[in-house]
Amino acid sequence: MFSQKTSKPVNQDRILLSGNKAVLAIGDIHGRLDLLERLFKECLEVFKPADFEQMYYVFLGDYIDRGPQSKGVIESLIRTSWKKAKPVFLMGNHEQSFLNFLDGASGSERWLRFGGRETLSSYGVDVPLNANFSEDELKDLRDAAHAALPKTHLKFLQDLQVSFELDNCFFAHAGVDPDRPLHGQNDDDLMWIRDKFLNGKKPLDMVVVHGHSPETAPVWDGRRIGLDTGAYVTNKLSAGLITHKAVRFIST
Repeated sequence: MFSQKTSKPVNQDRILLSGNKAVLAIGDIHGRLDLLERLFKECLEVFKPADFEQMYYVFLGDYIDRGPQSKGVIESLIRTSWKKAKPVFLMGNHEQSFLNFLDGASGSERWLRFGGRETLSSYGVDVPLNANFSEDELKDLRDAAHAALPKTHLKFLQDLQVSFELDNCFFAHAGVDPDRPLHGQNDDDLMWIRDKFLNGKKPLDMVVVHGHSPETAPVWDGRRIGLDTGAYVTNKLSAGLITHKAVRFIST
């Protein structure tokens, strides 16, 4: 773990962004609005968006579940004024699972056991403590979730994109399948892949910026930039300020 909230810039040989551009990539928030607000304050002490000709905020997904403030996180992201910066919101596996639950997809009730209970609670929907639900109970929960979820929040979730690229950086929630070309990835891998990507040694055409897999500290190894530091349990939400050839990590 970093002993300081902000690390020194880490340089690699690879050019990440061209010109005077910057990306602030934010790792998995998981319902921790308190940490998100604190992180933005930390970031504004390190840099000013106006210093760059182009500024992007790229959120790597998993805004909801596990932490207590999923509703508050989404509301904050919807209401924030980004001024001249461009926000990019990626879909994580937890958002996909929530949408599957709302749609009544087969097996989607599993979402209730890995964070869905906390998300529904943040919207004022009580979830019974029993682990198994009858079809009638699941229908009642789905109906209650639809009734409690503001239309603006549903649209936010439905509009999430699975990837984003800028110059030599490719952003996805979980990573990529190293055996496929970057432009031939499937959505499930972009949102769910783990070991095959993390343990791979094959060079990638672009630097992949991702969350999804919690690590004790942010990672930049010349191949990938990993920004999930398990915020919901560690109280450490991390971001990476990416510029021409450098990455500066900022954590709560």
